[in-house]
Amino acid sequence: MKKLILVFSLFLSFLGFAQQEIKLDIADALVVRSLEFSYETYISEVNSFGVSALVNLVKQETEFRYNENFMITPYFRHYFTKDAKWNFFGEAFVGINSGKKEIIESSNNFNLSYTDAALGIAAGIKHITKGGIVICAYAGFGRNMFGEDSPILVPRVGANIGWRF
Repeated sequence: MKKLILVFSLFLSFLGFAQQEIKLDIADALVVRSLEFSYETYISEVNSFGVSALVNLVKQETEFRYNENFMITPYFRHYFTKDAKWNFFGEAFVGINSGKKEIIESSNNFNLSYTDAALGIAAGIKHITKGGIVICAYAGFGRNMFGEDSPILVPRVGANIGWRF
């Protein structure tokens, strides 16, 4: 038990000294009418871990919307340069998503609920100002792995604005 407490304490202290960012995806908020918040912490100059949470605010009947009603996305990013202002990155993620898929049969239509997990990749660019403002854009996709009723592909697209502390 003491070892577990020691490891947990070291992990928390490691996060306390790391650079961290919080971000809001403004593209999702304005275009698709959903909210996606992200938190990212750096484990080295060129690597970081983060997590995003997406909540879809649009009704199921709307034509242009994400299939996912809710999605939690833990991700790992590798930055290709050490430049503090502009930096390109590659990302691997796991998207745990749930939503409703419309099933069309000859006599009637109905929505089938699903929950699934997608593995995927993305690429993007990030700009950090001297004041700590973060602007980030990325695009990628993942593939749902487990459910037969879930969509095959899951998009990972965003334009974030946030703050580094």
